[in-house]
Amino acid sequence: MNSTNQETDPNGVEPDLAYTTRGGVSVRRFRREADYRTAISDYTDLLDTQPGVILSSNYEYPGRYTRWDTAIANPPVLISAHQRDLTIEALSERGEPILKMIEKALANADHVNVIESRKDRLKVRIADAGGIILEEDRTRAPSVFSALRAIVDHFHCEEDSDLALYGAFGYDIAFQFDPIDQKLDRDPAQRDLALFFPDEILVVDNHAAKAWIDRYEFSDGELSTEGLDGTVAPQPFERSGTTPQRCDHEPGEYAKLVTKAKESFARGDLFEVVPGQVFHERCQSMPSAISRRLKETNPAPYSFFMNLCRNEFLVGASPEMFVRVTGLRIETCPISGTIQRGEDAISDSEQILKLLNSKKDESELTMCSDVDRNDKSRVCEPGTVRVIGRRQIEMYSRLIHTVDHVEGRLRDGMDAFDGFLSHAWAVTVTGAPKLWAMRFIENNERSPRAWYGGAIGMVKFDGDMNTGLTLRTIHIRNGIASVRAGATLLFDSIPEDEEAETELKASAMLAAIRDAGKRNEGAQGRETAKVGTGVKILLVDHEDSFVHTLANYFRQTGAEVRTIRTPVPESVLDDYQPDLVVLSPGPGNPSDFDCKETVRKARERNLPMFGVCLGLQALTEAYGGNLRQLGLPMHGKPSRIRINHPGKVFSGLPSSVTVGRYHSIFADPSRLPDDFIVTAETEDGVVMGIEHRSEPVAAVQFHPESIMTLGQNAGMRMIENVVAHLTAGRARQDRDAAA
Repeated sequence: MNSTNQETDPNGVEPDLAYTTRGGVSVRRFRREADYRTAISDYTDLLDTQPGVILSSNYEYPGRYTRWDTAIANPPVLISAHQRDLTIEALSERGEPILKMIEKALANADHVNVIESRKDRLKVRIADAGGIILEEDRTRAPSVFSALRAIVDHFHCEEDSDLALYGAFGYDIAFQFDPIDQKLDRDPAQRDLALFFPDEILVVDNHAAKAWIDRYEFSDGELSTEGLDGTVAPQPFERSGTTPQRCDHEPGEYAKLVTKAKESFARGDLFEVVPGQVFHERCQSMPSAISRRLKETNPAPYSFFMNLCRNEFLVGASPEMFVRVTGLRIETCPISGTIQRGEDAISDSEQILKLLNSKKDESELTMCSDVDRNDKSRVCEPGTVRVIGRRQIEMYSRLIHTVDHVEGRLRDGMDAFDGFLSHAWAVTVTGAPKLWAMRFIENNERSPRAWYGGAIGMVKFDGDMNTGLTLRTIHIRNGIASVRAGATLLFDSIPEDEEAETELKASAMLAAIRDAGKRNEGAQGRETAKVGTGVKILLVDHEDSFVHTLANYFRQTGAEVRTIRTPVPESVLDDYQPDLVVLSPGPGNPSDFDCKETVRKARERNLPMFGVCLGLQALTEAYGGNLRQLGLPMHGKPSRIRINHPGKVFSGLPSSVTVGRYHSIFADPSRLPDDFIVTAETEDGVVMGIEHRSEPVAAVQFHPESIMTLGQNAGMRMIENVVAHLTAGRARQDRDAAA
């Protein structure tokens, strides 16, 4: 593009960039710094009353997603569509010359007819070409995208990657690409598209911790935005006094729909389908509060907040890319396969294994990606469509998903709009075969989808596009919030499970509506009980590689811990006077460290003792028991153990827990001293816990500090029990001595 003269603005500021677009529009960009810490927050507040869009990614995935934010407010022009009619409005005085520039862009566009031209509004109708359409050319059939393509072409520029149309595409817009018979009544006020043309853009660089605002001036020789008023009339949120129906399905009705869908699968009409149900809430809080709450509790690669005018807002945290085009590269990331998050990292890992081992979930994603590859094959060069990521795990606030990553290269004559239309709409929200699935949805859902299942994002004037799928979305209209959620149905679907999945998917959105404005007080981890305050612990190190983690666990109880490597001098015991002696794990066997001598010294002083792994073996031998060797070493292996006697160590824990094992030697249960009871064992009878009947002595064969014992916070709870119960008698002795 040709550079324009570097003219200053009325304040004498020179533009940082100036260029001429493909359609002959001169653009000057003026950049100023913004406060990185508050920029997005300021725009969030503004959108309660002013039109605009905030797009954010607060989720990272290498090679796929990075953290970014961009926002617009008080844009000069709004482009809306209902079926084949477009309305293009100037929202401010600055929008009027831009409107005329857009009219020039549409003048020579095929099948695009301007039927009304006013100073502040254009009405455009898209003609139906009729005739036969080759499937390879279907994306070029006349539609509202014909007008959008002409606008983007007119303002096309290679120099600026942020100037774009920002907003949302509704579900029904796909029917201009591939029409079906519509059975559901559409609200005349429903919009199928709402895109803003901005003259000011906030950009946040989260990696550099910087933010800036780009302001634009447009002129084409006859028209100019220079010096014109940019005031946009407020579009405030207004609450509703109506309490809506909770859901458009009664409990059990969605499950019946699953059964109906299975009949279609049996006949071969469908392979999969994704019908939804809609949940409603009255909005007591401002949309900005809902947006903040959702963004805080549900990080996502496509977070968004939009004031679309007319008391209509979109707030969402979409996990799924719809279509991203960079140059000629087109990408999608189909999501299918879902399971609930666990309560901690260990149970998360168990859920992930369950999800990856699910043949149903694998089939879901396979069908989605096969259809997605077909969508790309329509518009991409032969041989360039590739799966570059298969069944990869993405984790969100309440759900774990499996995701594929598919890419292609657009063929000659194809652009981002072709890629967008060919994928409308994603099989992950429709089904397969796609057209039949969309007919099933039309015939069986209770209301039109409106924005759900469409896309949000930006159509850039440099030819690129970045859009997310409109799901996990709160649609607020006239003070009532609606959340639609669906499940991917297959022939082997269990109706009740699929209904429960829709409830689960909607739950995070509904919680954001109800809890908006509240502080997020969810604990990051269980608060450790400070039962060890004032307790002194001597940890005997048997040259072990886990001793410091074990010490850390004891310190979390509030106890003071000193670690000393064996052998332990008697002077240490006499000078420190510990309340508890802990015998650490270690390699070899107890005789390698003369553990009997350590135990003797502790018993002479009536000190409570707790043994871990080698420590259990040491106590067993010191009290007269025997040890044996496992046929198969258990090094770094988890095992499920049953608790026979809660006693001092396992009090308050479930009857069975998963623990981490690192041992080849174990206590022979047939030769265990009579003074000990077996408190825990594996399913095959290996001793996992012992406790003395009269002395404050206990031990475990596994590692409570291991990652493998994190589930249910079991390891930490055991350590708390040890400190609280084994040292209790010691505390009484101290009190008696003091008296």
